[in-house]
Amino acid sequence: QVQLVESGGGLVQPGGSLRLSCAASGSIFNFIPMNWYRQAPGKERELVATITSGGRTNYADSVKARFIISRDNAKNTVYLQMNSLKPEDTAVYYCSARYQYVDYWGEGTLVTVSS
Repeated sequence: QVQLVESGGGLVQPGGSLRLSCAASGSIFNFIPMNWYRQAPGKERELVATITSGGRTNYADSVKARFIISRDNAKNTVYLQMNSLKPEDTAVYYCSARYQYVDYWGEGTLVTVSS
């Protein structure tokens, strides 16, 4: 069983930055890839960034060079540093992990980019 709890969302002006955190329960955290997804109003959920257990990262084209995913295995936490935020980044951001063929999701944290 994996439990995920996101935090760090909020209202930010265009061009600003936010850092999201996802705290995970369970000893298996260190051994599984972690993902950040987002879902904007009226749109499908999309994969934003992935980090493997070894620290390899991958990003959606829309966030490359602006977002950075990282993990602290000692704290069972994965982060998403979001820079140069745009209004189109407004969405609910979800942390996700797959373990033993089961997808686990947090409840999400809302990011609103607006002046």
